[in-house]
Amino acid sequence: MWAYRILDYFFVVFHLAIVVMNLFGWIWRPTRKACFVLQVLTAGSWFGLGLFYGIGYCPFTEWHWQVLSKMGELPAETSYLQYLFRRIAGWNLEARPVEAATLTCFLITFAASVVVNLRDWLRRKTNL
Repeated sequence: MWAYRILDYFFVVFHLAIVVMNLFGWIWRPTRKACFVLQVLTAGSWFGLGLFYGIGYCPFTEWHWQVLSKMGELPAETSYLQYLFRRIAGWNLEARPVEAATLTCFLITFAASVVVNLRDWLRRKTNL
């Protein structure tokens, strides 16, 4: 049972790190490329794998749900961020507003990431 508890904490921290990187990694120049790659992978999961498993699908969420199931603690939430808000802050939020905010924030930060990465690339190209 202790191995599942460790995996549970790992997934919370790991998934939270992915969320933070997706939201803010484009701001700091050294993390911009990695952020963009992560955002493309996230979009690929949500919308590519999502065609087969449901839009918004994330394998990390699936694996964490499996760990929680083994622990007898399968969450009622449909959104991982909804789950994190409850687990970390104790907020019981409705799924639709959380999902809408998640998509909106992702699209805004993805657009920002494209702009700053393109700008950086153009600056490097013209300075060569």
